[in-house]
Amino acid sequence: MAMTRSRKVLAWIIGVWLALAVILIVIIALFDWNRLRPTIDAKVSQTIGRPFAINGDLDVAWRREHDAHGLRAWVPWPQVTAHDVSIANPAWASQPRFAHLDALRFSLSPLDLLVFRVKIPQLQLVQPDVDLERDAKGRATWDFTLPQNNTPSRWTLDLGAIGFDRGHIALDDAATKAKLKVDITPLKQAIPYDQIVAQTVADARTQASHSAGSAAGKSVATSSGTNGNGQPGDSKASATSYQFAWTAKGSYQGASLDGSGKTGAVLALQQAEQPFPVQAHLRIGDTHIALVGTLTDPLHLGALDLRLWFAGSSMARLYPIIGVTLPDTPPYATRGRLTAELHRNGSRFGYHHFHGRVGGSDLAGDLDFVTGGARPKLSGDVHSKLLRFADLAPLIGANDTATTATPADAKSQTASSDRVLPTAPFRTDRWKAMDADVTFSADRIVHGKALPIESLDTHVIMDAGVLHLDPLQFGVAGGKVDSNLRLDGSTTPMHGTLALHARHLKLKQLFPTFQPMQTSLGEINGNAALDARGNSVAALLGSANGELKLLMNDGAISRNLLETAGLNVGNIILGKLFGDKTVKINCAASNFTAKDGLFDTKLFVLDTPDALIDVTGTVNFANEKLDLDVIPHTKGLRILSLRSPLYVKGTLKNPDVGVHPGPLLLRGGGAIALGVVAAPAAALIALIAPSHDTGNANTCRAVLQKMRGPSGAAPTKVVSPKHPARATAH
Repeated sequence: MAMTRSRKVLAWIIGVWLALAVILIVIIALFDWNRLRPTIDAKVSQTIGRPFAINGDLDVAWRREHDAHGLRAWVPWPQVTAHDVSIANPAWASQPRFAHLDALRFSLSPLDLLVFRVKIPQLQLVQPDVDLERDAKGRATWDFTLPQNNTPSRWTLDLGAIGFDRGHIALDDAATKAKLKVDITPLKQAIPYDQIVAQTVADARTQASHSAGSAAGKSVATSSGTNGNGQPGDSKASATSYQFAWTAKGSYQGASLDGSGKTGAVLALQQAEQPFPVQAHLRIGDTHIALVGTLTDPLHLGALDLRLWFAGSSMARLYPIIGVTLPDTPPYATRGRLTAELHRNGSRFGYHHFHGRVGGSDLAGDLDFVTGGARPKLSGDVHSKLLRFADLAPLIGANDTATTATPADAKSQTASSDRVLPTAPFRTDRWKAMDADVTFSADRIVHGKALPIESLDTHVIMDAGVLHLDPLQFGVAGGKVDSNLRLDGSTTPMHGTLALHARHLKLKQLFPTFQPMQTSLGEINGNAALDARGNSVAALLGSANGELKLLMNDGAISRNLLETAGLNVGNIILGKLFGDKTVKINCAASNFTAKDGLFDTKLFVLDTPDALIDVTGTVNFANEKLDLDVIPHTKGLRILSLRSPLYVKGTLKNPDVGVHPGPLLLRGGGAIALGVVAAPAAALIALIAPSHDTGNANTCRAVLQKMRGPSGAAPTKVVSPKHPARATAH
């Protein structure tokens, strides 16, 4: 009896629970979920700090989640669909609405609600229409004001992925001067990842050929990080496909922008093993950017892996686009692999294993760009197998930058067309935007026939607007130039210092096409120490202070040689003294002191088999004016034309060379030390470096020893016709 009563009680209890479950299911099934819309709207509006509204129906259907595991797979999940959803913009924005969705769909795990967790495997956005805006004050519509609560919430959100549909995005950003309209449309059928990569490689090669020539097209023919067929080696990426296309039109930093590309359909926020494919081709002004790759783990902003191509008329025009200070260059095209580690307090971008062409030069290497410090910093290593020196002209401020000069630069250069020295200003304002620590080397440098610079090795350091090249080493004509250069772009005008040492520059290699020079055995050695201020090469030399020393032995010069080297002044002087014939130079010794751009000839002597030529006077680099006397002293009576001194006036571009009127100087074969004193000659002896070929004696050693005169004896004084205050030895 007792057992029967217990069974009845148990049956009643089970029956009641079943009845309650049935009643609950019926209530849920028949419940009008639209009644919750005002509550949901108010709660979401309070959370995000601006109006939120579900203007259409709120539907809930119950289905089992096939991708769930364990007990979650057996329990029906609510499938929520909210129609006609809108989010308002803040009052200051020009557009009233931030976003509108035709529908918002998601499924919710009911069991996870018991442990205060909102688990949503995927949030689907149906036909999104978004207006993004940021004003000049830095206020952005995508920044939401969330409530401040010191008490941590028991609830957590677990959002797995975001899916999207056909949509439209508008951007008006005063900070970056960007105005864009982006349209997203579904593809007729999914396109495999590998197929898009191959097409992007082909398009990048074509664009590189258009921008920088056929050699550049071949240079970027295959994408870094791919197999021999240009296909990516990432099997996970290869398994994905593109399902949406997008187009963009507008402007960026004042330049027109056109873009197109493709993306996947679902952006996984937490599954790092599920890559989201992206592909784009952008044209900003005359700069072309192409990329293809994947984005994974976007919640932690740490897995961007792209194949990236750049092409354009000058690398300097990338500054407003990527924020990296680069020099003015000829047309270029590069390709490489872009990786990123993105964090709120600083990010790290890597452009690795890149290859490309800049003008007629090739470049390769690895670069990293780090943000988050006082200034962003660029570091890495760049190498060139073949570098055209002409491609460096814009970097050193030369005036042949027609392809990269702005209208203001062109106007400035036109106004300075009577100048020989480069007047193009250095862009020091950009130096302060970032720091740098980059090594650069070039195995071979091509500079036509005028200046055979063979190699380059330097370490570039930029710190708070101060540029330091230390060392700055060139291989020149079988010799070597060691120097270091410091330019302080943080001051106005810029402060610069140069220390240079040139040793063993072979004369026959310095002028390889000049036949008389091929029998020369001598070398050129020199030192320079200059301190200057100015924002161009012309301004720096026009304010220089310091000293310049140069020594050449066993050479030969002719009008043809000087004309080839572009030495207009020397060409005219040589014609006046020797006519058109080639003249052998036993020794050429010069020592200039500079003060405020005025270079004074402390010593300038050329010793030839027929005469010793003494040059006195000044070269003013501030206004490029010349004021020199060329005083020949014949060794015997073989050259009657050398009996009269010359004057050199005018400018570097338009020199005026003529015969000096007035009394002639004393002449004779014994006049070995004219125009010099013992100290400058002694200082130049230090430039006579041991020759690499020990069988060849240095002619300048004997000449300079004679110029010093007998030990303890002072040279005889002779007065120059143009500079009576200058003492010359006889």
